[in-house]
Amino acid sequence: MSAGIGRRGLRRVEQVMGTAVSLDLADPFDADRLHALADGVFAWLREVDDRFSTYRADSEVNRLQRGALDHREISADLRHVLAECVRLGDETGGWFDAYATGSLDPSGYVKGWSVQVAADRLSAAGAGNFCLNAGGDIRVRGHSSTGRPWRIGVQHPLQRTKLAWVLEVDDTAIATSGAYERGDHVIDPFTGRGATGLSSVTVLGPDLGIADAYATAAFAMGERGIGWLAGHPGHDYAVLAADGRAYTSPGLPSIG
Repeated sequence: MSAGIGRRGLRRVEQVMGTAVSLDLADPFDADRLHALADGVFAWLREVDDRFSTYRADSEVNRLQRGALDHREISADLRHVLAECVRLGDETGGWFDAYATGSLDPSGYVKGWSVQVAADRLSAAGAGNFCLNAGGDIRVRGHSSTGRPWRIGVQHPLQRTKLAWVLEVDDTAIATSGAYERGDHVIDPFTGRGATGLSSVTVLGPDLGIADAYATAAFAMGERGIGWLAGHPGHDYAVLAADGRAYTSPGLPSIG
């Protein structure tokens, strides 16, 4: 864990859910309140990791998967996640599938959902200016410590030392699904093979769980996913095809 208090706000980074999670709090609260807010965020994300990880044999997801836990015994959170995965599967025509790998893996929704819940809890606790980034699943509100909207860089999947886009946002969710080194990171649920056609899909919207699922589904669709995203008002997108062609929605808040 690393943390630091600046003239205004706090920055903390921890390893959770298999990735580096950074929290920037830009409200002018005292140090005790800032640390308490950060403690609550990371405690929640560790709880999610314990219960939803597909790598932990004793997680709630894996106990349900192997039949050690009955559907009637599952937590309200897991019940919500499973219901949303079914709904999103229907909405995407089956392209978002929590069973795409052959076993239950709701990760394509869980990470975004858990960060959204953490952001909602921060807001309810009085925080109005923050950026929570869990390995590219990002929820921002308000302004950075500079007093300006948050600037978010989206890594270029084909040129790893470059950014594909820089987004300037003040209240939105940002989810990115990309091939990067792992071409099979997203599975085509209809073939069981790694999705092809796109290198990166970034989706912006009001809810990070849904944006995360949309990015996953569009990536799995390949180039047809661009048209699918265009049919969802209230969401912006930035897509890089496998050959480097770029596509963006008209309202994308990009500054570069």
